[in-house]
Amino acid sequence: MKIFRGYQHPRLAPECALTIGNFDGVHRGHQAMLALLRNEARHREVPSCAVTFEPHPRDYFAALMRKPELAPARIATLRDKLGELERCGIDQCVILPFNACLAAQPPEAFIRDVLLQGLGARYVLVGDDFRFGLKRAGDYAMLDAAGGRLGFDVARMNSYEVGRTRVSSSAVREALAQGDMARVAILLGRPYSISGHVVHGRKLGRELGFRTLNLRFSHWKPAASGIFAVRVHGLSAQVVTGVANLGIRPSIDPNDVNGGRVLLETHCLDWPVSLGAQEAYSKIIRVELLHKLHDELKYDSLESLKAGISRDCDEARAFFATGHPETTRQTTRDRI
Repeated sequence: MKIFRGYQHPRLAPECALTIGNFDGVHRGHQAMLALLRNEARHREVPSCAVTFEPHPRDYFAALMRKPELAPARIATLRDKLGELERCGIDQCVILPFNACLAAQPPEAFIRDVLLQGLGARYVLVGDDFRFGLKRAGDYAMLDAAGGRLGFDVARMNSYEVGRTRVSSSAVREALAQGDMARVAILLGRPYSISGHVVHGRKLGRELGFRTLNLRFSHWKPAASGIFAVRVHGLSAQVVTGVANLGIRPSIDPNDVNGGRVLLETHCLDWPVSLGAQEAYSKIIRVELLHKLHDELKYDSLESLKAGISRDCDEARAFFATGHPETTRQTTRDRI
């Protein structure tokens, strides 16, 4: 998949079939829409294109109004969102910077400047609640009427339901907030995971006897938090089980090397033999959060923290020992 920041780029295809959205989580509703988009693009012999935004528009307006509580909890990092879009078979992704200029753009100008002149849209697929442009004045009816005048096709996809529940990013966020990882996996069609480069931390874990792999979650407000039983991909040929803390580590000084930022800290229950004693800082790993053990806890000493980590490891081992339902990715047929 080709990735472009902004739509004014000479390597963009001159024409495409596109859909527009935030795609936070790339859940099963998104997957069904992307499968339909791919089919329409193939029929028209043009590339499929996903248009998304960074930051999330609600992040932008929350910062503008100085009301951080209005910002949505983020399900996925940009890396993971792009990875899922690629796995869905999308040919190109255009990341539009959501800024004052884009926020003030009237819907008619968005259609003319971005969709037609910038991206060469021949087919536009949107959700049933799609709104766009200044003050969210644009909707499906406006887009459809413009398509009839300007010569591009417009389609709308109704809500996607699983078990009589509408699949949405809000539903995924709610399930993550409740720690219902089985429900999250049903909505996503896969286990919830976070990937990234292993970064240096304070090295406190090795002092306590629990070496960790640290990933930064770039957004300040992750949709999930707490202690989880996890599987780690990318360390070796084998999948490794572990226990992980996603959050701000309340027992650690907020002025430490990570500056109080959100981290996913994963301790492998059994370090891969193939790695020997070498570190994993050069690796990109993916951590699947399978089962929530509990919320983050604040310990009053390093000894109590060490004892708490030990209990978490025992609980994670018990989870894996008793077995758990394997959740795999939905098939292409299931997505359509």
